[in-house]
Amino acid sequence: MKKILIILCLITIAVHISAQETQEEKKFGISFSGYVKSDFFFDTRQVTAAREGHFLFWPSAEVQDENGDDINAKANFNFLAVQSRLTGKISGPDALGAKTSALVEGDFFAQTNANINLFRLRHAFIKLNWKTTELMTGQYWNPLFVADCYPGTVSFNTGTPLQSFARNPQVRLTQNVGNFKIILAALAQRDYSTWNDKNAASSEYLRNSDIPDMHLQLHYKTKNEDAGTSFLIGAGVAYKTIVPRLSSTIEVNDTLSYTYKVDEKLGGMTAMAFTKIQLKPVTIKLQARYGENISDVLSVSGFAVKEVTNDLTGERTYTAFKNITFWGEVHTHGEKIQFGVFGGYLKNLGTKEKMSDADNTKFGFGYDIESLIRISPRILYNINKVRLALEFEYTAASFGDENSYDLNSIPSSTTTVVNLRTLLSVYYFF
Repeated sequence: MKKILIILCLITIAVHISAQETQEEKKFGISFSGYVKSDFFFDTRQVTAAREGHFLFWPSAEVQDENGDDINAKANFNFLAVQSRLTGKISGPDALGAKTSALVEGDFFAQTNANINLFRLRHAFIKLNWKTTELMTGQYWNPLFVADCYPGTVSFNTGTPLQSFARNPQVRLTQNVGNFKIILAALAQRDYSTWNDKNAASSEYLRNSDIPDMHLQLHYKTKNEDAGTSFLIGAGVAYKTIVPRLSSTIEVNDTLSYTYKVDEKLGGMTAMAFTKIQLKPVTIKLQARYGENISDVLSVSGFAVKEVTNDLTGERTYTAFKNITFWGEVHTHGEKIQFGVFGGYLKNLGTKEKMSDADNTKFGFGYDIESLIRISPRILYNINKVRLALEFEYTAASFGDENSYDLNSIPSSTTTVVNLRTLLSVYYFF
C-alpha cells in the first residue's frame, strides 16, 4: 500500500511539473509582422538625401557653372523597395516579478548608400513590465522622436529635419503615475551620430565624453473610450556632451609637425513640447523644439570653433549651432480613404556664442541653411492588406550666400531653392 501511495505521489508531482513546464512553454513565442513597400518618387531638382534619394532632407543649394546656370536645377526620379520591413515580437515567461517581452525589427534600408538593399537592424530591445514601471534596454527610437506623437507622412523622413529622427542603443525607465508618464533615458549612438566637417558622422565624439546622452520627459494623457477621443501633452529636455578630438597636430612645415594631447568638450541642450488631440473625425498633432548641436537627430545643426586657447598645442573651445522648429499635422480617420497634411518651419539661429575670427571651422550637417519650410498633403487608400498612398512634398530652403556670414554664422543675404517631390507608395501588410 505504501509503495502504491509513493508511486501515486511521484506521478502527481511529475504531472504537476510537466504542466508547469507546458505553461511556461506556452508563454514563450514569436509572431511576425511587417510590410512590403514600393516607393516611386519624382523631384523637380537635385536634392540632399540618403539612400539614392529615398530619405529626403532638403533641395540642394544652387551651384552655378561658368555661364551662371544652376547645375542642380535638374529633375530626377527613382523607384525603390528598400523600406520593406520585418518585425518579430517575442513573448516569454515572467522574470523578476515582471512581464517580459522583446522585439527585433529590420528592413533593407541599410546604414549607407554603399550597402543599400542589405538587411539592417532597426529596433532590438527587451522590456520588463511591472504594474506601473517599465524598463527597456536595447535599440529604439531616440526619446526626441515621440512614438505617440510623430508625423504620419508617406515619406519615410517623417518630417525630417523638422522632426527629430534617430534610433539609439539605450536604457529607458518609464514610470506611470495615474495619467502621467515619466521617462528617464540614457543613450549611446550607433547609426545616428554627431556630424563632423568631413560630411560624415561618428559615435566616438559622444563615447569619448564618458557621459551618455541624457533625456527626461513628462507625458500626460487622458482618454474617453465612449467618445473615441484622447488628449496627450508632453515636454522633455535632453543634454549631450561631446569630445570633438583627443589630440591636436601643429604643422610647422611640409615635413615637420607636432602632436599634443588636448582636453576639449562641448555640451548642448535640447528642449521640446508636443500635443496630440484625437477627435472622432480627425487627429491634430503639434510640436515645438529648440536644439543645440543636434545633427545626430538629422537636424540642421552642428558646432564651430569658439576660441584657440593654447597657441602652442592648438587646444580649442567650441560653440554649438542652435535652431528652433515648429510642425503640425492634421489627418482624418477614414477606414478606406484618409487625408492628411503636414507643415513645418525651421529657423537656424546660428552659433550660441561668437566663433573664432582666426579659426572659424564649422562641423555639422546643413548649417548653411538659414531657414526651411515644408508642406506635405497626402491621401491614403486602403483595400484590405493593400495601401496606395500619394503625397506631394513642397520644401523651400534658404541658404546663406557665400561670404555673407557673421561670427555667429548668421548670413546677411540668402538664396532660396524649392523642390516639389511627388511620391507614390504601394504597401502590402502582413
